[in-house]
Amino acid sequence: MRATFGLIGKTAMALALSAGALSVTSTAAFAKEKEAKAEKASYSKEFVAAAAPIQKTVTALDAAKKSGADAAAQKALLGNAPAELAAAEAAIKTPLDRMAAGGWAVSIGGALNDVAMRQRGIQNMLDSGQVPAANVTEYQFYLGNFAYSNKDYTTAVKALTPVVQANYKDDTAAELLADSYAQQGQNAEALTALRTAVDARKAAGAAVPEGWFKRANLIAYKNRLGPQAIEWSTMMVESNPTALNWLGAGQLVREFGQFTNQESLDLGRLMLRSGGFQNDPKYVEREYVEYIEAADPRRLPGEVLKIADMGVKAGVLKANDPFIADATSQAKGRIAADKASLPGLDRDARAGKDGKSALAMADAYLSYDEAAKAEEFYTMALAKGGVDTDRANTRLGIAQVDQGKYDEAKASFAKVTGARAPLARLWSAYATTKARP
Repeated sequence: MRATFGLIGKTAMALALSAGALSVTSTAAFAKEKEAKAEKASYSKEFVAAAAPIQKTVTALDAAKKSGADAAAQKALLGNAPAELAAAEAAIKTPLDRMAAGGWAVSIGGALNDVAMRQRGIQNMLDSGQVPAANVTEYQFYLGNFAYSNKDYTTAVKALTPVVQANYKDDTAAELLADSYAQQGQNAEALTALRTAVDARKAAGAAVPEGWFKRANLIAYKNRLGPQAIEWSTMMVESNPTALNWLGAGQLVREFGQFTNQESLDLGRLMLRSGGFQNDPKYVEREYVEYIEAADPRRLPGEVLKIADMGVKAGVLKANDPFIADATSQAKGRIAADKASLPGLDRDARAGKDGKSALAMADAYLSYDEAAKAEEFYTMALAKGGVDTDRANTRLGIAQVDQGKYDEAKASFAKVTGARAPLARLWSAYATTKARP
């Protein structure tokens, strides 16, 4: 990431330079200024003397810019500028001395493409105390930007932390801060910095840049920070629920989770509903296969047939593929008998002493897209007890989502703990996105 701060012509920089610019007229003029009772700050006589050469060079540079001289011509004027600037900096005695020297360093550093000089200059300007209060945050951003470019990550962190806390307008500030931490191996701190940026932006009622989520995901994934990777991918789909983001979030939840076929089944259901399957075939073939394997044509033939047919029509799966052909054949051979058994299973579930039969009945209804009946039996299973409550609450929430009962669904997902908790959180994010106007 490169520094984005431009030359000294920026409005805010010009404001500060005008406040601290040194105009060398005569020693008498400075003496008079120093003697003024109302004057709170002044240039030192040592600095005035030492700064004369660099003042002359900067004046020539400004004239060259105004005349339209190209970059090479401007640079040719600056052969002695680094030494002249160093002499002026060595003579700094007062805050105004430091402000003026800093401004020159920023300007000359820009013309020479010397980022280290610019960093030194902006640091001097801030240290002078002469930067208007309204511009301090902006100058800190410039300092952090220059420091980052110089790989001075410690300074970048120090400068950018208050910038991000202040919800600075330039979105790159948060990413620069996070990467400055990451470059030092402080990955948890990097993610905390991005979370601070997100919270500040939300508090201001503004949209959160997707780049912040992507940066956090990259840091978490590269460093195998599973819980954080899941958290940030979930936040990203909640903020920007695109098909690609849903696919990425689902894959991260699976990779860092401890899933059995039962969890994979509910993840496949989420990918189906969220649009995660609506991506390039080479990215989603595995997702279709995982879904079909988890559903199992011997247990949920109707759902397997639906997903297999969908995959073939989308061009992701091939009907003559041995795995797909076998799954489809088994599902077709079982659907009629499976549906015929439902009324009897329904009666048994209602009469059961515990919730196991009710849970099985609810699973069957959910697989056939009968959400209202599924909700009834999941509720019954939970009331009777003796079942996996995390699984039942997850699927109760899914049935409620399918009916547009988004608040009820989120309440169900909130009850899920253990290995299913990240999956339930992702489902809750989906409910949130569906509930939006």
